[in-house]
Amino acid sequence: MARRRSDLRERILDTALELFNEEGYDKTSLREIAERLDVTKAALYYHFRSKADILLALHLRLHDLGADLLAELDGLTDGQAVVAAWPTLVDRFIGDVLANRELFLVHQRNERAFREIAETDEHRAANEDIEQRFRRLLANPSLPLELRVRMTCSLGAVMVSLMGAESIFEGESIDAVAVAVRAAVRDLFP
Repeated sequence: MARRRSDLRERILDTALELFNEEGYDKTSLREIAERLDVTKAALYYHFRSKADILLALHLRLHDLGADLLAELDGLTDGQAVVAAWPTLVDRFIGDVLANRELFLVHQRNERAFREIAETDEHRAANEDIEQRFRRLLANPSLPLELRVRMTCSLGAVMVSLMGAESIFEGESIDAVAVAVRAAVRDLFP
């Protein structure tokens, strides 16, 4: 039974993601989400107290992408091992961003709603955790400053280029942008 509940929770999130991208967060109602899933609103409320809770859960999926990247690095104690692993991890992160493009798009298209959930305690705690982990990694004095800057630049290249691809690189395919970003990251770590 727990598996079915979890499956419904994920289906709610996936359906809400579609609707938020199609219609916008403000124009999407819980009723529409329930109707698309062919479930009752009570079933939605069992998993989420509000539409804002659904949005927060979608946003936390983005945090999970960063946390997954950091988890790969947690076991590495040697700075050079971190640097050696970094390009491969960033390449995998690019793949994760592409695979979860709809999450990034919903974030861009509904900035005001995301600013509102950013004020919640749950978001603050998750955000603080991931920011602190990245800060510790990138502030590691055992790594030369130049390498830490390159690592930071590579993350910026992924986030800005792929998240803003539609508006920045209008007319270019996301796949073409990803190829260029991968090349830029490789150039940072010859």
